[in-house]
Amino acid sequence: MKTETRSISEFLSRNSTAFFIPPFQRSYAWGANEIKRYFEDIKRIIQSELSDDRDKLEHFFGTLVTKDVKMAVEKNGSIKYSNVSLIIDGQQRLTTTLIFLIALRDKVATISEKEQIQNDYLLNHNSDFENKIKLKQVTKDWDNYKALVNGEKAKPSIIKNAYDTFCHLIENYQADNKEKNTVISLENYIDAIGRLNIANIILDERPFKGEDPQIIFETLNSLGKPLTLSDLIRNYVLLNFPADKQTKVYETIWFPKIEQPLGDKSSEFFRDFLQYKISRQVKVVSNNNTKEIYAEFKSFVAEHYNNHDEFVNDIILYVPLYKLIITEENYNNEVIKNKEAIELLRNIFWDIKSEAFKPFVLGLLYYNQNENLSDEVLINCLNTILIYLIRRRILKIGQGENKAIPLFSKNISELANLNTNMFYLLTRQAYHLRFPNDDEIMKNLKEANFYEDNKLYAKFILGKIEEHNSKVSVDFRDYKITIEHIMPQSIDKSNVWKHMLGENFENIHKEYLHNIGNLILTEFNGEMGNKPFNEKQEMLKNSNLNFRIEILEKEKWSETEIRSHQQKMINDFLNTFYLPPEYRYVSNYVLQEEQKFDDFSPLDDEAGDIAKSHKPQSIVIYGQVIKTNNWQDVFITFLKFIRDCEKFDLEIVVENQREIFNRYDAIINGYELKQKIYYDKDFENRYKSFDGLLASKISVLNNSDLFIHINISAKQCIERIASIMNKFSMLDDSVKIKLKTKKQK
Repeated sequence: MKTETRSISEFLSRNSTAFFIPPFQRSYAWGANEIKRYFEDIKRIIQSELSDDRDKLEHFFGTLVTKDVKMAVEKNGSIKYSNVSLIIDGQQRLTTTLIFLIALRDKVATISEKEQIQNDYLLNHNSDFENKIKLKQVTKDWDNYKALVNGEKAKPSIIKNAYDTFCHLIENYQADNKEKNTVISLENYIDAIGRLNIANIILDERPFKGEDPQIIFETLNSLGKPLTLSDLIRNYVLLNFPADKQTKVYETIWFPKIEQPLGDKSSEFFRDFLQYKISRQVKVVSNNNTKEIYAEFKSFVAEHYNNHDEFVNDIILYVPLYKLIITEENYNNEVIKNKEAIELLRNIFWDIKSEAFKPFVLGLLYYNQNENLSDEVLINCLNTILIYLIRRRILKIGQGENKAIPLFSKNISELANLNTNMFYLLTRQAYHLRFPNDDEIMKNLKEANFYEDNKLYAKFILGKIEEHNSKVSVDFRDYKITIEHIMPQSIDKSNVWKHMLGENFENIHKEYLHNIGNLILTEFNGEMGNKPFNEKQEMLKNSNLNFRIEILEKEKWSETEIRSHQQKMINDFLNTFYLPPEYRYVSNYVLQEEQKFDDFSPLDDEAGDIAKSHKPQSIVIYGQVIKTNNWQDVFITFLKFIRDCEKFDLEIVVENQREIFNRYDAIINGYELKQKIYYDKDFENRYKSFDGLLASKISVLNNSDLFIHINISAKQCIERIASIMNKFSMLDDSVKIKLKTKKQK
């Protein structure tokens, strides 16, 4: 085994051998995200080359493992052995570069330059193989790749989608630079490829060396746990230190000051740190996007820090602050001593469980500890965030928060200098991000099923009301403190309650049972149950909670008393989670941004959340508008388009549905469906044909017909469409879903 460092351009321009991808390799799999990252690297190198900087940017493109072998070739009736280089690892990167070169040939090159690309990179005229193509793909990709190399029309495939994506990106890049009076030539692109460096590991061809290609491949692509974002960042940072310093930095700084205190939250921390620093949303870390976020993080570090020492010294200041956010009880911490601030952090991130505000609050805490943001401003900001969140949760709105809130990070210095305030920032957002006013809250609390609709927050809300009224801290998290229904949940066998409620007892019970007017907190852990009102009063005399006072003053508990208590509870809510007078009865949003969600792409970060709270009007695929009635229709319509469009191949979706949908039976044939129905007849109503008919409505199920699993939520419909789009490298604007307006609903 030996290693040679060279550029990918040098590697591909070799004409002494042909390259073969062995059959145990998977087929080409890079989607739109990977291709966009590749092209971004090319653009950065080109811009560096065009700049006045003395040191031009280069990019390490990874490891390429090859093994030189002899392969038999039949020529003129006789067998000849030719040199072949097997690609053991790195096939995706190699193939991507060649597809990029084909796109350059077709979109940028002059006639003479087309021949240059063809002769230098795509063909090997010294080859003994019939077609002379330099890289032999795996069987499934071969015909489409060969067609692209030969300038012929390729069939729908991942390879073809990658080529189309590159063509689109090149066209846009050329147009953007033309507007700036800059010409990006083929030479610029080729020079950039020349700066994509690889480490070429060449395996020894002698069998006794133990470097069998199949074994090497399985080792490199084993099913072990993938590297996390934290792993990648750690390696990136430490490997930029001199070898003799790497161990010291890890043992004295990185592990004890970052990894140990954060534990399994390290990757989340790096994501939220990045969101705060760039004042923009970054996708939630998952196995599918780890490398994408890592690439963005690396670019951020390279752009904002002079060296990795500076980065490490900066980031360790944020770890103890983030620990305050991700740890529920922090009263004995050594960083922030203000107990009110600590309790507010617990309320926001543990009682309400907000994710959106983590990066912004991280910035607030940093400014409080290291800049000029006072404790008073910090508490005011946290309290305003708490009020904003709980008012929105009461109305069941959370849409847009993950995308919008990180943008506030750029306003922290203004908050610290008292040039703005949190109420102002939160009331200057679009309608879907509005700060609910008192009118909205009053209307909701009068009509809402408070107990059932707010199970996650009801105890917290009542606990905070108790604290506000009594001025005493209440441990509402204690399981012994529960929500009590004064009018009990069951009155079927209670003549006492029926008599007290009057002739209309059934309607009163149905309307007000779970209303906030019938609820209080008690310490009796369900002991009051269905007891008569006077017995409940006797028990409440032993309560220490302020809620008991109004109940003890009542002679009975009928609709009149419930409505009276309702009004008091609404007033208590508004006083506990108060708005300043100027915001109480006005529209706390900016009208011109209300149209933001007229339509959206399934690839948008919050697409699933948008779908949950809207109804579809139509789906627009490459400009073709198709009306739909519900989210199942949207999904089925999209699949029909994929099936019928020459550009795509539905078989790819069916064959790869475990990867795409995380299940094997999202699309099945009639025979498989009949097997499911045999064991469970409910499956008749869980699958529809491509014509939109439930299986239960089809008299005879054809074994070869395909059926679509439709027993899924609006969010799942959108996620499945997005997964298919990623698989086929479809761009964000290729699919749009138009939403129904309020009038249309």
